[in-house]
Amino acid sequence: MQFEFKIITADTIETVVPLVKKMSKPHITEAILKERFKEMITQNYECVGVYDADQLIGVSGLWFCTRHYSGRSVELDHVFIDDAYRNKGLGTQFINWIETYVKTKGYQAIELNAYIDNVPSQNFYEKDGFQKLGYHFVKLIG
Repeated sequence: MQFEFKIITADTIETVVPLVKKMSKPHITEAILKERFKEMITQNYECVGVYDADQLIGVSGLWFCTRHYSGRSVELDHVFIDDAYRNKGLGTQFINWIETYVKTKGYQAIELNAYIDNVPSQNFYEKDGFQKLGYHFVKLIG
């Protein structure tokens, strides 16, 4: 199978909402996601999609920044491959594409968070060369 990887433009960012909704907590509605993506796309954020013909089957956010411990870094966010396309090597192709893309932009590191209970993802990322550095904490204040 031949897949296409490409940056999703600001005017089509809402196309990612159905996929991201599949991995979101139940209280995060599609309306909330649409509003958040509309705001995110105005920040140091890009979104890359994986397509099978015209069908969006995978997605990852890319947050660009500079960190004191890793230099110019991109943080992957909401990495998701549709269930029907998993365990076929597509995740590795996707990460490789992202790595090549961010290198061309002058970035030196890729970071991400994986949910504690998502052991398959953790195993995938470790196999791909990612190292566990710590825990990510969140405190909702509003």
